[in-house]
Amino acid sequence: MATRGGYGRLEIKELIDLHVHSSASDGSFPPAEVVRLAKEGGLTAMALTDHDTVDGLPEALAAGEHLGLEIIPGVEISAQFPGGTMHILGLFVDYHNGLLDERLAVLKQARLDRNPQIIAKLNALGIPITMARVEEISGGGQVGRPHIARALMESGYVRDLQEAFDKYLGWRKPGYVSKFRFPPDQALAMIREAKGIPVLAHPFTLNQGSAYALRNLVIELKGQGLAGLEVFYSDHTREQQALYLKLAQELDLLITGGSDYHGLNKPEISLGSIPCQDRLTYNLVTALKAWRRREYQLGG
Repeated sequence: MATRGGYGRLEIKELIDLHVHSSASDGSFPPAEVVRLAKEGGLTAMALTDHDTVDGLPEALAAGEHLGLEIIPGVEISAQFPGGTMHILGLFVDYHNGLLDERLAVLKQARLDRNPQIIAKLNALGIPITMARVEEISGGGQVGRPHIARALMESGYVRDLQEAFDKYLGWRKPGYVSKFRFPPDQALAMIREAKGIPVLAHPFTLNQGSAYALRNLVIELKGQGLAGLEVFYSDHTREQQALYLKLAQELDLLITGGSDYHGLNKPEISLGSIPCQDRLTYNLVTALKAWRRREYQLGG
């Protein structure tokens, strides 16, 4: 993908996306299809960061090798955080790491335990959706609330996914069931154990009341092993983007960004064409690789 640079020079931008989901978690397309769409979207590199699982990585890596697209192995871990939502991306993780696999298995089981409880709550409200149908909707991947939301849409109880969460599945709504999450320090540690780069995703979901409160929280997380901040993101306002960029620079954190692509489950987001796409260039990947080599004393 090319853009016209200054002085009539043609500047080539190698565009990337470091936050992407597949049907291995709550995206709608299989990993190989996501890779194909990323390639068609003009991306040079893409990180597959499914929620609490690395199951889609072998398929994505194979597809990337076939199509000539660099695939960065990743994961997105939900951490325990009262009053808000904390997601921590692990980029360049060694997905064969045994300890990572064991801890992700705990999170997968937590999801498995929660889903029937959500269905039971909805049934008690007079909504006759079944676990079997939700599993069919998931296409064999990890079942989560977006699949239950699709069952609600299919049955005519809501118009879209957002309404499903606003009315039934979101926090404190009648179908909500909490699940086990690791505390932030443990989530950060499991990523580092797998020689990954821990990045705080979409900071606005932490619901911190001020820039001062957010800064103090990020400083605390950095002390526990946080290495980067997701500055560029499909839902960030210009003001948020500027705030997070300044925060990352002041605290010497790596800068990342991504779309949070979920396929048909977030139809407004397309790979390779989000508002901040021009800021998502390969130099961010280069900086991540250099940090990882230094931090873990890796060769190459």
